[in-house]
Amino acid sequence: MIFLKSDEEIELLRFSNQIVAKTLAELAKLIQPGISTEQLDKVAYEFIKDNGAVPGFLGYSGYPKSICTSINEQVVHGIPSDKAILEDGDIVSVDCGVYKNGFHGDSAYTFCVGDVKPEIVDLLRTTKESLYKGIEQAQEGKRLGDVGHAIQSHCEERGYSVVREMIGHGVGRNLHEAPEVPNYGRKGNGIMLKSGMTIAIEPMINMGSRNLVFEKDGWTTRTIDRKPSAHFEHSIAIRRGKADILSTFEYIEQVLGNKAI
Repeated sequence: MIFLKSDEEIELLRFSNQIVAKTLAELAKLIQPGISTEQLDKVAYEFIKDNGAVPGFLGYSGYPKSICTSINEQVVHGIPSDKAILEDGDIVSVDCGVYKNGFHGDSAYTFCVGDVKPEIVDLLRTTKESLYKGIEQAQEGKRLGDVGHAIQSHCEERGYSVVREMIGHGVGRNLHEAPEVPNYGRKGNGIMLKSGMTIAIEPMINMGSRNLVFEKDGWTTRTIDRKPSAHFEHSIAIRRGKADILSTFEYIEQVLGNKAI
């Protein structure tokens, strides 16, 4: 069942998503060669708690941490660890969720660590662009296939591949709600979008093969050919006309300055 949200509920969702955005910005200050993903997780946990919220991922289906940190060929759901030390030239996707006032926020950003190869920066830039291409199609009267097609065509035209197994989702009182939101599709296909729907759009785009495998921890996914993967995510509300983006990269970009993707 798809739950349509009232304006008041959408504002509560926005509040949770703003905490997510500010948490990611706090981590942006720290992401550099030599830091462990465990350190990032601890900072995220403390910042979320200091803002009177609960980490939305911690304990979700048994997940053990407050954020997901996926490095280089890891696609999503990488588990923070004191053994995972970021190195110069790495990329790291940080996915964060917050629960506050009965509603979840969910957003992700892929960061460069030090000096990253230009071809990998291009992958990140294209993935981020595709997120906004999808959001442009996310309005009342369109269909989910329009969103997925916009993402898929933008990335595949540039030689990248779109992960199929991992997709976006509805977001609200539950972290994952209906509908599923694929990053691929055909125009005019899929569920009709209605005002009041709230969804998380999150392209996961690979430099090589679209196929992935699970690591032994049962959570982390990586590309089968070990080529880099990028991931960007916004939570949005469907409106008549332009979508309402509830999360933001503004705080991250203020921290990164001219280093922002």
